Amino acid sequence: MQTSQQLEGADAPFYLPVADECEIFKAAFENNMPLLLKGPTGCGKTRFVSYMAASLGRPLYTVACHDDLAAADLIGRYLLKGGDTEWIDGPLTRAVREGAICYLDEVVEARKDVTVVLHPLTDDRRILPIERTGETLHAGPGFMLVASYNPGYQNILKTLKPSTRQRFLAIEFDFPAREQEIEIIVKETGLASERVAPLVRLAGKLRSLKGQDIEEGVSTRLLVYCAVLMREGMPVERAIQTSLIEPLSDDEDTKRGLLDLVTAVFG
Repeated sequence: MQTSQQLEGADAPFYLPVADECEIFKAAFENNMPLLLKGPTGCGKTRFVSYMAASLGRPLYTVACHDDLAAADLIGRYLLKGGDTEWIDGPLTRAVREGAICYLDEVVEARKDVTVVLHPLTDDRRILPIERTGETLHAGPGFMLVASYNPGYQNILKTLKPSTRQRFLAIEFDFPAREQEIEIIVKETGLASERVAPLVRLAGKLRSLKGQDIEEGVSTRLLVYCAVLMREGMPVERAIQTSLIEPLSDDEDTKRGLLDLVTAVFG
């Protein structure tokens, strides 16, 4: 699945910088360097890329990588249209042609032939050979390749080879600090900070269980969902169960344990 967008000014998504990630992204963009974002699900990687694309005034092509995503899905293919065969560019090819940012979300989920395609674009050649058409595209100013993945989900079959990782600058993302996360949720939902603060405190306790009772900690995205439900008048306990507990586990014993933790935080 791929989406394209160009947002500027007031249309740019809200993003609260937590360190120097914006400066690193801008330096990478201005010097034609690819960038790799590493961090847990829902910590703001995709929002960050959308924000930076808008800030830089560049179109953005976002590709959600998956097990069946092949190189042809990025480059393009011949399709039958009205009895004629017509070449249709994929999102990566369009980004190279247009001088746009191409963001490959969870790149390790894609098939192995995808990384082979990326290599010529991530060194000083900055080229995209298209074997099917015989073209070799040269990426001009404005094109940037950004990829992300969640190291917590890595296994022996789904990793980026060192030869691929070392072609990218890399930034490690994590969940925001407590006060920053409160500010983000208040900005996103309009819920009062005194009501958001216990949610963030609960999130910290849930995240400490990662790798024990739950596979992944609760995301900032889910906290925003929970705050929206609370803002709309849903009882706190039901909002938490719907947005924080049920998405984290299917195991009944685990969910009961998580609900006990909710009671300890909220009383």
